[in-house]
Amino acid sequence: MAVTVIVGAQWGDEGKGKIVDLLSENVDIVARYQGGPNAGHTVVIDGEQIILHQIPSGILRPHTACVIGNGVVIDPLVLVEEIGLLQNKGISVTGRLFISHRAHLIMPYHRILDQSKEKVMGETRIGTTGRGIGPAYVDKYDRSGIRIVDLLDRETLRAKLVQNIGEKNQLLHHIYKSAELDTEKIINEYMEFDKLIDEYVTDTSVFINNAIDAGKEILLEGAQGTMLDVDFGTYPFVTSSNPIAGGACVGIGIGPTKIDRVLGIVKAYTTRVGRGPFPTEFDPEFSDKIRSLGSEFGATTGRPRRCGWFDAVIVRHAVQVNGLTSLAITKLDVLDTLEEIKICTAYRSGDRVLNHFPAEPWLQESVQPVYETHAGWQQSTAKVKSYSELPEMAKKYLGRISELTGTKIDLVSVGSDRNETVVC
Repeated sequence: MAVTVIVGAQWGDEGKGKIVDLLSENVDIVARYQGGPNAGHTVVIDGEQIILHQIPSGILRPHTACVIGNGVVIDPLVLVEEIGLLQNKGISVTGRLFISHRAHLIMPYHRILDQSKEKVMGETRIGTTGRGIGPAYVDKYDRSGIRIVDLLDRETLRAKLVQNIGEKNQLLHHIYKSAELDTEKIINEYMEFDKLIDEYVTDTSVFINNAIDAGKEILLEGAQGTMLDVDFGTYPFVTSSNPIAGGACVGIGIGPTKIDRVLGIVKAYTTRVGRGPFPTEFDPEFSDKIRSLGSEFGATTGRPRRCGWFDAVIVRHAVQVNGLTSLAITKLDVLDTLEEIKICTAYRSGDRVLNHFPAEPWLQESVQPVYETHAGWQQSTAKVKSYSELPEMAKKYLGRISELTGTKIDLVSVGSDRNETVVC
């Protein structure tokens, strides 16, 4: 049996939810290792769209257990709502959902601080979803965060919240001119939350390691994508955690020797949400066209995604920092009608040609993509069931992506439904 890490190899929104759902048919456990409810994983089953933000999409397979690891920051409102959504659809989570007692909680003040800071920053804002994820991680590393384990003792929770809310109220009142928070109300709300999730809370590191020792098949999934990694992404326009494969060890509580495979999920083109550098971004008119063809709107916020050509530079970067063993290409069908398709093979900066993604923000913003142009296949791939059935030009396009990234392709998605996937 094997432990596989699923990572986004671009700026997120690559279709990880669909691929995790697809692969979870043959696994025992799916575990989420980082991020918060700012990530929406969309799965389409028989035409019905289901969007999950905290619970791994493997929960849609009745035999699969799902874990929310210690590296995730949990919004109680979102989690309880998702559990209710699943139960209303006849999907039981009892005995199948396991939540780390070490996971940190997103508190009401985190959301307020997130939204207030973005508003004050104006044109220099990062472009967060305003869900409180960043401030929750700030408190985690400031050693003042509230963990699920803190809910077990009311006095411990009270002492931490009195101190935290006292500090946050000073910020809200003096810096952001916002109303102060009611400590007692928050304590009572979170004690009630503890009652609602108590049956799911456990030591998930022990649970996962025991499962590995028992030879179980396990998928570890991250939120967002490599280019939003706080260390290796387009800093500061990044998320507040490590979506890369190395984050799986920390966010679940396993050693790196336990990982057998790292699958990178990549769109057949490139998108990103929010502000930040994007070397291969289309002009507004063509971006609108691809956005329409690909339904490129954020699953969490509904924000239109920025669209661009496939960027082999950032995918090579993802291969390097994740140790990708293979790729899954999604949304190939979105390109079906195009006469020609471009791939960015490198960047140019003045007289320099860059084959690796630069760390310097000013270079990320100013580089010019070096393109090669490929003929489109101009026929539908939507009904294709095997790699051999793909149009010849589509196979050449995929082959070039594999060549430029130095990574084999295992899967190709040609539609949003879980069945619209080609195994290579």
